[in-house]
Amino acid sequence: MITDSKRRRGLMTASALLGGVLVLTGCSGGDAKAEGGKDTSQAKVDEAAAKKTSVAQITITPKDGSNNASINNSAAVTVAKGTLTNVTMTTGDGKDVQGQLSADRTSWKPSAQLERSTTYKVAAEAKDADGRVAHENASFTTVSPDNSFIGSFTPEDGSTVGVGMPVSINFDKAITNKAAVQKGITVTSSSGQEVACHWFNANRMDCRPQDYWTGNSTVTLKLALDGVEGASGVFGVQQKTVSFKIGRNQISYVDAKTKQMKITQDGKTVKTIPISAGSPDNKTYEGIMVMSEKFKETRMNGATVGFTDDDGKGEYDIKDVPHAIRLTNSGTFVHGNYWGAKSIFGAVNTSHGCIGLSDTKGAGDPNTAGSWFYNNSIVGDVVVVQNTGDKTVSPDNGLNGWNLDWAQWKAGSAA
Repeated sequence: MITDSKRRRGLMTASALLGGVLVLTGCSGGDAKAEGGKDTSQAKVDEAAAKKTSVAQITITPKDGSNNASINNSAAVTVAKGTLTNVTMTTGDGKDVQGQLSADRTSWKPSAQLERSTTYKVAAEAKDADGRVAHENASFTTVSPDNSFIGSFTPEDGSTVGVGMPVSINFDKAITNKAAVQKGITVTSSSGQEVACHWFNANRMDCRPQDYWTGNSTVTLKLALDGVEGASGVFGVQQKTVSFKIGRNQISYVDAKTKQMKITQDGKTVKTIPISAGSPDNKTYEGIMVMSEKFKETRMNGATVGFTDDDGKGEYDIKDVPHAIRLTNSGTFVHGNYWGAKSIFGAVNTSHGCIGLSDTKGAGDPNTAGSWFYNNSIVGDVVVVQNTGDKTVSPDNGLNGWNLDWAQWKAGSAA
């Protein structure tokens, strides 16, 4: 016999079981339909979410986390299927880096060369055609000074120089992969002259034609060294083009025997100046020398070039040598001389190896031989020294590679 209380408990149990079935049915199956027949499956949910995501594709280079990045053209932001709306680039300490956005707003790059051994952070934002926004971030570090090399070159961009001026490049790291570095350097002349380069050592390479540059031509130096491995783990960072003008053809001939200097321009003698070259005990180098520096006045101390007295002080120390023009790194100059008797010029060789011209103290008299030669010479002009009885100047002592013939010069190329 079933009592009322038992009947009530049974109905409650059945109701609970029925409720459980309904709950389980409500959470099951991707094919279920919600009220009104709308599909609420996960696939449809994902599809709806995807429709809200921007299709703009932002690319930042270098890649996030890169090390040894180039300081030149490696940094850039581009976008496909959209346009850039905002790009910020900062250094690790928060300093803003200015940049340029392309006219079509699909690319951005820094306005100036980056710094070495610096961490940069880039944040970019873009929109697609439907106005949906995309974001991208990256951080990279540029190449360090220890892992990069730079070449200091002469002459300077935009300068006008004499026909003997080579392109001389001095690298701040020893180059072991000379062929790769030389391949990244080109020197051309508007005259069409063939140019060859010569390595004097692991740090210096000069480039010149077989004969002097053609007067009034233009020479262009292109450095494409960015990313070039000059030595193991050491990369170039320079990407630059410079040009300089060749002036008139001026060559001066110093004859230590006659003690005269003949100055020619474009093959014609324009002036002859009496000189005093190195004494028999301190002869002047012979050979072809190129003017590398000019000083209206400079100090010359014998101690700096090995001319000392017993007390270790220089045999001479002249603090105001007028109209000095450097010919060698070791200290050979053409310069004015106000301390010697006027009678020595053209008559006797008395110097410690330099070529002296009559001059006055203070470099203010335009009528002296020293002043005239200084004012009519430019860096890169050629001075040919003869009949001194000394050895020929070393081709790497200054800009004096012309003392190697063309075959010797080309033999020093790594190309």
